[in-house]
Amino acid sequence: MNRFDRALGILLLLRGGKAISATELSRRFEVSTRTIYRDIETLSSLGVPVYGEMGRAGGFRLVEGYFLPPVMFSVREAISLVLGLSLLRNLRASPFAAERETGAQKLLAAMPDRLRVVLAEAQKVIGFERTAGDAFHAAPADARWHSDSDMAELAERSAVDVFLQAILEHKTVVLDYRSPYRSGPEHVRVTPCGLLWDRDLWYLAGRHAARNKVQLWRADRVLEIRSSSVSAGGDAEFDVRALLDRSWLLAAMEQWRQEAPVIIRLARVQAERLKQDWYYRHARYEDLVGNDVLMTFGQDDQEIVRELLRWLGPGAELLAPVEWRAALRAELAEMLMVYEED
Repeated sequence: MNRFDRALGILLLLRGGKAISATELSRRFEVSTRTIYRDIETLSSLGVPVYGEMGRAGGFRLVEGYFLPPVMFSVREAISLVLGLSLLRNLRASPFAAERETGAQKLLAAMPDRLRVVLAEAQKVIGFERTAGDAFHAAPADARWHSDSDMAELAERSAVDVFLQAILEHKTVVLDYRSPYRSGPEHVRVTPCGLLWDRDLWYLAGRHAARNKVQLWRADRVLEIRSSSVSAGGDAEFDVRALLDRSWLLAAMEQWRQEAPVIIRLARVQAERLKQDWYYRHARYEDLVGNDVLMTFGQDDQEIVRELLRWLGPGAELLAPVEWRAALRAELAEMLMVYEED
């Protein structure tokens, strides 16, 4: 943040009407208190009426009545923007977090007093809950993050920031990526195309330089990312909307069906319920004679399939892989013993 932006940020904070100490300002803007005092002098030299109050509750204030020209938003327009910022704030890894906060301060500070009160109340009465965990499809986590979730969140946010900045500047990026499904990290040059947010995860969409095709990389699995000096002309054919509704899963699930097919015969009502799931809706469903449906999807983890069958209950039968049926039969027999009458 340059000196002008920081001085404007200080002005917007003081616009709130409360005294703010130099120590607090230095903490917020991550500079020394000496730098803060110089910024205050800059504001004073520009005619901004800033004064200091002594004492434990003291600090810098604006002279009462000083105002900035209001931005001409309607009440509904302003509330929509503030709620959008609130929603962004609740993401686990919110891009440009510092700029988001200063932007929110600028928006509120530039509003007329009456509208500012309405916006402050709007943030109190409308809440955004974070995305709940996925019991069926919890992806394997990278062991390096188990001990420090804050570090993981910071790394993910940094990956999104660098990637988004590269999109804006039309630059390529170089990233080191570690997938739990591969034995080692991948080093790749990418032309950034877009960002996709799904189930509280950010996906980086870009054109793989070596393969010359658009791929997705999960931001929380990026080990390191660097913006390069190589210019990128963009991708005129790319449209992130083509990836929505989990369409990005289709190609991957087709490949998994071929590599490790799982076939389940189930009742039509069970199939309809699974079609509401974000993941299993992309399985292949074939109508059989009567009220049965044949479901085919790819999965090499036997436990995940057993969990699905336990959830489905009577009416669902595992047909393939045949060798998994014995383990399932033994598990169901063990469950039955629990319910046998004494």
